[in-house]
Amino acid sequence: MAQAEQPERLRPDRQVTVDDVRQLMGSSTPHFALQIRARIARLIARLPEHDPAWKNFLAEIDRFLPRTP
Repeated sequence: MAQAEQPERLRPDRQVTVDDVRQLMGSSTPHFALQIRARIARLIARLPEHDPAWKNFLAEIDRFLPRTP
């Protein structure tokens, strides 16, 4: 799994959605969690933290890489 992203998803004028996050995480396995996390982090970097895509990202990442207390 590459960390490269589809150029269409990274267009500055395009709204990032929860579906974007779901598409990236949908068929992922723990083996690829680090690469997927990097791709999604880059994708949602311009969004405010209260955005639904951010919340979905955190929930999906917790499935594979639980944050340590």
